[in-house]
Amino acid sequence: MSRDITQAFKEANKYVDLIEKNDADITREEREMVAKETVENFRNHVNKGFLEYRKSVTEKNSFAVTEWTGQGSILKDILGREYIDLLGGFGLYSYGIRHPKIVAAVKAQLDRSPQYSQEMLDPLRAKLAQVIGMITPGDIQYGFFANSGTEAVEGAMKLAKFYTGKKGFIAMLKGFHGKTLGSLSLMGKDVYRQPLLPLLEGVQHAPFGDAGAVERILKSSAAVGNEIAGIVAEPIQGEAGAIVPPDDFWPRLRELCDKYGVLLIADEVQTGFGRTGKIFGVDHWDVTPDIMCFGKALGGGVVPMSGFFSTPKIWEVMEPNPFMHTTTTGGNPIACAAALAAITVLQTEDLPDQAAKKGEYVKGRLGKLKEKYPGILEKVTGKGLLIGMEFVSDEIGYQLSAGLFARGVITSGTLTNAKCIRFEPALNIPMETLDKALGVMEEVFKEIKGE
Repeated sequence: MSRDITQAFKEANKYVDLIEKNDADITREEREMVAKETVENFRNHVNKGFLEYRKSVTEKNSFAVTEWTGQGSILKDILGREYIDLLGGFGLYSYGIRHPKIVAAVKAQLDRSPQYSQEMLDPLRAKLAQVIGMITPGDIQYGFFANSGTEAVEGAMKLAKFYTGKKGFIAMLKGFHGKTLGSLSLMGKDVYRQPLLPLLEGVQHAPFGDAGAVERILKSSAAVGNEIAGIVAEPIQGEAGAIVPPDDFWPRLRELCDKYGVLLIADEVQTGFGRTGKIFGVDHWDVTPDIMCFGKALGGGVVPMSGFFSTPKIWEVMEPNPFMHTTTTGGNPIACAAALAAITVLQTEDLPDQAAKKGEYVKGRLGKLKEKYPGILEKVTGKGLLIGMEFVSDEIGYQLSAGLFARGVITSGTLTNAKCIRFEPALNIPMETLDKALGVMEEVFKEIKGE
């Protein structure tokens, strides 16, 4: 397209004016304009592939479903159509959409200072680090804040290499840790890795849940001098389909790391802060990692926020030169305000307990659907409200996802397992909303069976 600075300013002003309007004052014509322009702008300026992937633009009506607002577990598009959110922003909305307490804290901090000077000491970052140090297991005490989960994993990898002086890592097949080059090196699926090879050297993969395979890699690596800095794993694999490892897996990883002088790195980006029915995923097995990575729900679903934390002993390597790892916007005041408020919500609403109880309820209902409509749902996996529904084929998984969407329920597949649909709503989703969504799900099961 040709350069047109004057028109660019007009387009920016048009949308700023729209954002500043009360929803009641936005006309039907303006709403239809947004829906139409969004499709055009994705096609011409973002990625045409999204238009093929997104169910919202394949729905058979004149205007694409264009996200506009939401509250709790309900999303609304620009034209006012409502959807029950069972996706939860891929784990982002653990507290629901626009939780009032979190939004209030962010607005208050926004009026005070939205960023920091980079030179003065910022109290909210310091306080949030203290609070996280108090709720994490073992001697986890020091941390660094960033903006996204992949940044947290990158930081954890740097810290492990820096502390141990070793370069290798063991990651898990089907694991997901982000898509920047370091974290992508850990990914356990070839479709995202292969076009970008070579990635970070020294990364080896073991089957998730197989501690024996991990030990064999550690032994052979030590024998040939390929030393391992860290073992990286999700407590429960999220993008692989909410896969829960055997109960001895995480305790065995801890033993192996102690035996071979390797750091244990838990990627809690998706499992952390109540999602699986405990505050952290590793809490199911009473294991203390050496480094923990956080993201997604940490910012309360309001501001992007992530971090990686470790012990005083390991963190000592960061002290002589605290600028070994830096960020301009990570841990900014509004993100820290959001995270602090989110942690208070986690406690006052007892979200881990809600996730545990609702998760058991959902799995029970899904189990009944599996029995009632055979040949559709193969198995149900996960803990808490990190649930995977694995169907007998990719096609049936798509039929379910599209059928739910057409009836006003949003969900999605998992990134490294095409036939698995996630069930990952807000942890405080009301039971009546949950029941309504499960009722719609049964309607789709009936439709698939042709009843």
